[in-house]
Amino acid sequence: MPAEKTTAATSTAMSSEQSAEKSTATAERAESFGRRLTGLARRWEGLIVVLLVAVTLWATLAVDGFANASNVSFLLLDTTEIAIMALTMTMVIVAAEIDLSVASTLGLCCAVLGALWHANLPIEAIMPICLLVGAACGAVNGLLVTRLGLPSLAVTIGTFALYRGLAYVILGDRAVADLPPAYTGLATQTLGPIPVATLLVAVLAAAAAVVLHATGLGRSIYALGANEEAAFFAGVRVKRIKFWLFVASGVFAALASLGYTFRYASARADNGMGLELAVVAAVLLGGVSIFGGRGGLPGVLAAVLLLGVVRNALILADVANEVLNFVTGLLLVASVLAPNLGAVWRRRLSHRTVRLEGDTSR
Repeated sequence: MPAEKTTAATSTAMSSEQSAEKSTATAERAESFGRRLTGLARRWEGLIVVLLVAVTLWATLAVDGFANASNVSFLLLDTTEIAIMALTMTMVIVAAEIDLSVASTLGLCCAVLGALWHANLPIEAIMPICLLVGAACGAVNGLLVTRLGLPSLAVTIGTFALYRGLAYVILGDRAVADLPPAYTGLATQTLGPIPVATLLVAVLAAAAAVVLHATGLGRSIYALGANEEAAFFAGVRVKRIKFWLFVASGVFAALASLGYTFRYASARADNGMGLELAVVAAVLLGGVSIFGGRGGLPGVLAAVLLLGVVRNALILADVANEVLNFVTGLLLVASVLAPNLGAVWRRRLSHRTVRLEGDTSR
């Protein structure tokens, strides 16, 4: 009898060890899969660039007229305002905030430009006023978020409606179209297939990239986005930085309004309506985490071009606008899911591994 008990105990122990080994092997395989997903998230910007190249090649070969110089110029011009606003939107979202009022700020500045031009003010005096209006809009957002402690999502949804309403109050449903030919021509002027406006975007993007990726201010933005409380105790001036980020977002929206108005040669209160979705989609698709602390400008600029190429190719292929909205939404959902899926998977595997180790030790 004792021998039988010993044999049974040994068999039970061996069975437990085999079960633990199988569980550990399963956990290791799952963890390896999680690491691959995390690696995918880390390489997200590279994947966006590859996808941009692939979609561009497909459009060049499959869509008639896509590679024409005139269409390339139109494509680049069509992404100008989105790219300008995406530069500061990237910094705002990296800081774990958001500004949904950028398109309404653009519309308000267009209305101000049209009203002042209609009142016979010189355009050289109107443009700085528009930039000041944009700065004021951003300052209102920044004060409500930093001084009153309100969430930026709620604040900018409110100012999204407020600024657009002010635009209609100022200009109504009129369209001011007799703008100076020198400026409307400059807004669409090209150097070969490259618009002058695109060169301006390149200069702004280079400056923004230096600020975000190569200065102490940029490191502070990443720090407060990753952990605001820790950044505060480390000496980062959280409220001041966030305030000026919102001001910069307003100024860049005003700058985009100038390009938008001169490009279409028309100042209207509804200019830029709906562009906030395209800006946020480009930033998130470019690999910036909606929770803050991660992401960069190279991926965002690649995403702006990717969305522009997709939109342009589908328009040339006579695809319905509903399909275009579906594709944009699909890319946006993918951009939110993919970079975070690996991290979520790793956390679950970590908890499971800890439980398995605890069971084995017992």
